[in-house]
Amino acid sequence: MSHRNDTSNCCSFKIPGQRNWQTMGSTEQTTEILLCLSPVEVANLKEGINFFRNKSTGKDYILYKSKSRLRACKNVCKHQGGLFIKDIEDLAGRSVRCTKHNWKLDVSTMKYINPPESFCQDELVVEMDENNGLLLLELNPPNPWDSEPRSPEELDFGEVQITYLTHACMDLKLGDKRMVFDPWLIGPAFARGWWLLHEPPSDWLERLCQADLIYISHLHSDHLSYPTLKKLAGRRPDIPIYVGNTERPVFWNLNQSGVQLTNINVVPFGIWQQVDKNLRFMILMDGVHPEMDTCIIVEYKGHKILNTVDCTRPNGGRLPTKVALMMSDFAGGASGFPMTFSGGKFTEEWKAQFIKTERKKLLNYKAQLVKNLQPRIYCPFAGYFVESHPSDKYIKETNTKNDPKELNNLIKKNSDVITWTPRPGATLDLGRMLKDPTDSKGIIEPPEGTKIYKDSWDFEPYLEILNAAVGDEIFLHSSWIKEYFTWAGFKDYNLVVRMIETDEDFNPFPGGYDYLVDFLDLSFPKERPQREHPYEEIRTRVDVIRHVVKNGLLWDELYIGFQTRLQRDPDIYHHLFWNHFQIKLPLTPPNWRSFLTCCEQNGPGISQECKTT
Repeated sequence: MSHRNDTSNCCSFKIPGQRNWQTMGSTEQTTEILLCLSPVEVANLKEGINFFRNKSTGKDYILYKSKSRLRACKNVCKHQGGLFIKDIEDLAGRSVRCTKHNWKLDVSTMKYINPPESFCQDELVVEMDENNGLLLLELNPPNPWDSEPRSPEELDFGEVQITYLTHACMDLKLGDKRMVFDPWLIGPAFARGWWLLHEPPSDWLERLCQADLIYISHLHSDHLSYPTLKKLAGRRPDIPIYVGNTERPVFWNLNQSGVQLTNINVVPFGIWQQVDKNLRFMILMDGVHPEMDTCIIVEYKGHKILNTVDCTRPNGGRLPTKVALMMSDFAGGASGFPMTFSGGKFTEEWKAQFIKTERKKLLNYKAQLVKNLQPRIYCPFAGYFVESHPSDKYIKETNTKNDPKELNNLIKKNSDVITWTPRPGATLDLGRMLKDPTDSKGIIEPPEGTKIYKDSWDFEPYLEILNAAVGDEIFLHSSWIKEYFTWAGFKDYNLVVRMIETDEDFNPFPGGYDYLVDFLDLSFPKERPQREHPYEEIRTRVDVIRHVVKNGLLWDELYIGFQTRLQRDPDIYHHLFWNHFQIKLPLTPPNWRSFLTCCEQNGPGISQECKTT
């Protein structure tokens, strides 16, 4: 049986051929000794999984011993930093299970097996010393923000001001420059599933137009809001917008959107971008979703502002400490799981308990992250949305979210970090707050009587866009199904999916499509195949699925937007399937013009083989 041991005698070792990591310069690669085992502890290692803790740091590690080698990693799940324990369902003794979301890691291969075919765990270097003791080493690249370091200068009052607008949108005054984060100020996000909780300040468009630069963290529509950018482009199409060089371009859909922006700048990760002599910024990638998610460090006169946005593991968990201001998401609920699932364990009672537990875990995780990084000031943001459309009443009632005040109270119990719960139009004066956190002018709240929460939303213009797809000529021809999924390019995977077009209440849409897709050979059978296969049933509102299909959009519009209802057998998350349709679809939409031309040439008949009766 594996064991947990406390070890703390790490600092006495030096590694032959390596420089002492504790004395190296911050811009050089370092080698850190994480754990040391004595010769006796090494001799007592058991075949299979061994758990250890470094008593002096409180960090946990896993060693896997086989006849041929030793492998090691941090006991930290790559998903959301959960702790692994032994997987009692694994009789072979090779896997561990995360206590947060039941992700499973095969430590013998360092590959995650739930979700299958997804991620690999970062390995540590295992080195034996001359006395048969053992060292666990981590090779750390230099922190990019430490290049050309600057000492903080005293800030004048009013020199640096941060104004909260809505959700993840902040307006930063930095000397004589203005910078805006993630402007979502009108319209929905994720098709029609998310709407703004807060009423933006009435001058939001003027604020955007006055900005010297805008940072957009990633392609999700609560950060990249084309309705907002369309308003901005009508006034300032040449406004400089900066994004990270992600595998999936942030503005991959710009041409389709019809928004005329002419000054989009894609910058490399981990390199300072100089704005003026006092201001620079650096974009970093996410460790779990580097293909799309980013975060940013803004530095003015040596004072750093860290915005981790939606990153699951920003910069792989390596972040600057003691920054002047840190902001991050906090709310949870930004997923269709588990509210949109049914069947099996997914009872209302199970879902309610799961959501309650997950929100508490997220609060504790964020509080611990803030405690570890020790910013002077922390602000929870990027979680202020609501499922306000009447059709999504069930989601609104079920999908409870964390209270930012509760998180801030938890942070204050465990640290001396100053917290700020923002309201639309509120402004934090960084110079005042750093000098005296009790200064009554450090945070200026919006004037009394200012409307804080939205109580009405202009649904119709956006629903009309979605509804326009329902009667599109494409869907008169059932062969669109083969055309679309061939374009999508996902195959050679043993999964059968039943897709059902529905009305608002997720009942079959009269005359809508109900069909099977076998992704093993990309066929469209009338019945499920005889072979053993995983199966998912996806019910989707007809207006949204047809809008997504017609425009070649990512399926986050469906899943994160709560526009689906799902069942799966067995209850396994198929990472490759969902990752493909949420991230890896082609960058250009299907060529429906060519498709319709082909249909006309083949005759006017409308095939009914995939339609419901």
